[in-house]
Amino acid sequence: MWVCSTLWRVRTPAWQWRGLLPASGCRGPAASSYSASAEPARVRALVYGHHGDPAKVVELKNLELAAVGGSDVRVKMLAAPINPSDINMIQGNYGLLPELPAVGGNEGVAQVVAVGSNVTGLKPGDWVIPANAGLGTWRTEAVFSEEALIQVPSDIPLQSAATLGVNPCTAYRMLMDFEQLQPGDSVIQNASNSGVGQAVIQIATALGLRTINVVRDRPDIQKLSDRLKSLGAEHVITEEELRRPEMKNFFKDMPQPRLALNCVGGKSSTELLRQLARGGTMVTYGGMAKQPVVASVSLLIFKDLKLRGFWLSQWKKDHSPDQFKELILTLCDLIRRGQLTAPACSQVPLQDYQSALEASMKPFISSKQILTM
Repeated sequence: MWVCSTLWRVRTPAWQWRGLLPASGCRGPAASSYSASAEPARVRALVYGHHGDPAKVVELKNLELAAVGGSDVRVKMLAAPINPSDINMIQGNYGLLPELPAVGGNEGVAQVVAVGSNVTGLKPGDWVIPANAGLGTWRTEAVFSEEALIQVPSDIPLQSAATLGVNPCTAYRMLMDFEQLQPGDSVIQNASNSGVGQAVIQIATALGLRTINVVRDRPDIQKLSDRLKSLGAEHVITEEELRRPEMKNFFKDMPQPRLALNCVGGKSSTELLRQLARGGTMVTYGGMAKQPVVASVSLLIFKDLKLRGFWLSQWKKDHSPDQFKELILTLCDLIRRGQLTAPACSQVPLQDYQSALEASMKPFISSKQILTM
């Protein structure tokens, strides 16, 4: 199960149905724009009423926006990615699940259209991203409370803003929070072509760290290797190459890593552990292989390796909203300096969601699907 999404937090019931039209969680346009007797605004959203195969249970529905209070913000969604955690949530095998029926999507960027009378931190035209998961970003418009949104600069690329709140945050915190790494130190990771993996490569490069990036073998391995190296990857090797005995000679020219980032599990995670320096740490943030992490007793005893886990949801629970905002602004600075770009993306119109969902679940797809509204 993937675990690189943000915290699900709901203060009120997720849905209050008017027939098939939800009103809570997307509670309506600003009162200044619509009177109580006005015809409710219609929006389109990708809704699922029960868990299962996303390509089968997700439907494009018309919803309505009801009247809003003074602390609410009406937004127009601009773009929203399809992340592995979104898929897991729809399938029903994620750590946090919304009340059904629900609008899919936990990440994205929106533009403020109108604000309530009590809103002081946002104004029409501002770009915002969700402060936490569960808002349901796969829709054309919505109304959220001001506290559910974080303003981001509108001078960064749209794709970067849409993919800012999950993967780069996970990458940055894992690089900073588990080992005191210095410029010149090395980091090893698997799933290096994932959204988190690409962010790790770029942030590590900005910090002066060297990366060893493990990927599954595939027909276009050279093309993938070239793309990851263009992001700053020093070494790109396959899972098979990692298992070869000659890997022991690999570290004659670079220091053994003290940090390993595992998103696969199974044999891949075992091989990462074998490459760690004494006293090093492996951080697990996902389990693509759906297999347990296996650590040999000898590695734990004689190399004193540490096994840790990371979930951005828990990090946000343990830290203040201001600390998360500070993290977002730090990443925005990297984006402005050209040191952090969005992962390879394919923009898909909302109405073509079926093809986007199917593509997001295919193996060896390195392009993140982003729904545009």
